[in-house]
Amino acid sequence: METQKKSLSIEAINPLTLFGRNDRNLVKIGRDCGVSVVARGDQILLDGPPDSIRHAEILLSSIIETIRKHPDLDENDVKAMIDQERQNPGQLTESPVDDEGIVIKTYRSSVQARTAGQLAYLRAIENHDIVFSIGPAGTGKTYLAVAAAVAALRQQEVSRIVLARPAVEAGENLGFLPGALEDKVDPYLRPLYDALQDLLEPERMVRFQSMKIVEVVPLAFMRGRTLNDAFIILDEAQNTTPAQMKMFLTRLGTRSKAVVTGDITQVDLPPEQPSGLIEVRSVLTEIEGLAFCYLTERDVVRNSLVQRIIQAYERHDNGTGVDDSSPEVAGLQSESPTDK
Repeated sequence: METQKKSLSIEAINPLTLFGRNDRNLVKIGRDCGVSVVARGDQILLDGPPDSIRHAEILLSSIIETIRKHPDLDENDVKAMIDQERQNPGQLTESPVDDEGIVIKTYRSSVQARTAGQLAYLRAIENHDIVFSIGPAGTGKTYLAVAAAVAALRQQEVSRIVLARPAVEAGENLGFLPGALEDKVDPYLRPLYDALQDLLEPERMVRFQSMKIVEVVPLAFMRGRTLNDAFIILDEAQNTTPAQMKMFLTRLGTRSKAVVTGDITQVDLPPEQPSGLIEVRSVLTEIEGLAFCYLTERDVVRNSLVQRIIQAYERHDNGTGVDDSSPEVAGLQSESPTDK
């Protein structure tokens, strides 16, 4: 069989980002493309059939160029790009976002969209007063909204941030929780605190909370308020009732912006109770000044295993069944716990 050799330069990138732990990304590319992939200094050496070499060269060139443009990417982002190419051959773009990507500067770090869906989401936040972000876990719905809010506060576009969440238990009955009111609601609001802690220094966060510049509150505490000059986020909105959704949306005052996030596939309300996030999609179809952004499994930026889990559940829910021999399921079965 005819074979061909090819070399690619990896200058000006962090090789560990491309290689992955124990060279697992290179091994995956070699296996998927049917070539030998070896790192030698600042070169990647390819050896295999000409068609396979061309496939591997296009994939690696795209990934290398993406890492050069977005040095904040990590090995899991590279792994996700490899998985995307395997599932949709020839559809991997040169970069997950275009050259005019939005960079959000917070107090602790800079945040940038990592997928085209996330970029569209950030642009919607920039250009609309109310944005609904609907998508599965791991797509950055909440994190990007909190980052945009912190950036707006830093640039003095708003004078405060209000983050709200419905206090709905995810399929479990926690029973009586001891302590003061803050202690009782804290478990429901912890994901919002986690995002804030990534974007605000601890001392600044404590000061902002004590001054009510940053508030994290249960949704029920929003009733009766009018929020001016504020960036308001409603997280886990799939667990709001239609009445609660209407109440939240009517809190918006002058010079304010609201972002509503949720995953309509994970509703924890009683079966007979409709979700406000699902209903609002048909209620506000003709209202100008707001936007609906739909993120998909392609926008998942957590461990790439999350993407395959979401796809497996979609196949199950759609009644299509799961082929145990498929690459996605093989990945689910063979992924080591140490890779999480």
